[in-house]
Amino acid sequence: MAIPVLFHNKLSLPVICAPMFLVSSPKLVISACKNGIVGSFPTFNTRTQDLLDSWIEQISTELDAYAKSNPEKPVAPFAVNLVVHPSNTRLEKDRAVVKKHQVPFVITSQGNPAQVVEEVHQWGGIVFHDVIRADHAKKAIAAGVDGIIIVTAGAGGHAGEINPFALVREIREFWDGPLALAGAINDGYGVRAAEILGADFSYMGTRFIATEEAEVEADYKSMLVSSEIKDLIYTDTFTGVKCNFLKPSIARAGVDLESFQAKSHVDLDLGESNAWKDFWSAGHGVSGIKQVLPMKALVQQLKNEYQGAVEMPAFTTKSS
Repeated sequence: MAIPVLFHNKLSLPVICAPMFLVSSPKLVISACKNGIVGSFPTFNTRTQDLLDSWIEQISTELDAYAKSNPEKPVAPFAVNLVVHPSNTRLEKDRAVVKKHQVPFVITSQGNPAQVVEEVHQWGGIVFHDVIRADHAKKAIAAGVDGIIIVTAGAGGHAGEINPFALVREIREFWDGPLALAGAINDGYGVRAAEILGADFSYMGTRFIATEEAEVEADYKSMLVSSEIKDLIYTDTFTGVKCNFLKPSIARAGVDLESFQAKSHVDLDLGESNAWKDFWSAGHGVSGIKQVLPMKALVQQLKNEYQGAVEMPAFTTKSS
């Protein structure tokens, strides 16, 4: 599969640090890119277009300066995530800011990316679109996207429901372009497995929340370290779209999980709680998070694990 020129010699691993609502900030994005993995953030993390403009300027300036001072190091490009669903009333203004800076890499979600693709291609940028089904991928390809991000079962936040083994192979039957896989990828072994399956990139979110650079509550990070898969709940009750949330964070906000899980319909009164602010998201990879690390140390750990997976002997029927 052809990897866009934008990424040539700029990655230490084929990994994209996914854009996470209320999590991804310039500090996290910049640290990811400086360590050779793509950093990204959703425009919704900025309350105004002025702040969006400031974030993009800050990230671009700092990464350009770092790349010039460290020519021997791979410095990854960053991406801005645009929600292209018709309900996004700020999309047009956000697009104008992205156009002003001619952001080279844009990730689109939840809608038709055609207009964004047309704009971004005018300045030579590329667009990846995230999908949860093969028919969504076909529509995105028809809209002219440069890459597909497959969000499968086990992903944090808005997760799909299809097994990655099945969905990657289904989409590879009609798409030979860049492909990123999201869904419980938590270490370098998972990154290598995604490649073997047919993905060009791993799209990782949850693991990067447990870094020193992620600007979230310390309790969130501690909860990731102490949680297992059994501590997750997959529900559309709080946001209208099915997401994986940490049960302890819901209980922490005062929701009685036992009575909630027994409900046959949605009539939950959240009181003063805000789903995205108070209920913390995580994917199935949470069970592999053992400690909070600096981004540099985490990327090195991922690289070591990836190399270990590459060097694993293939199956053989020969006796030892």
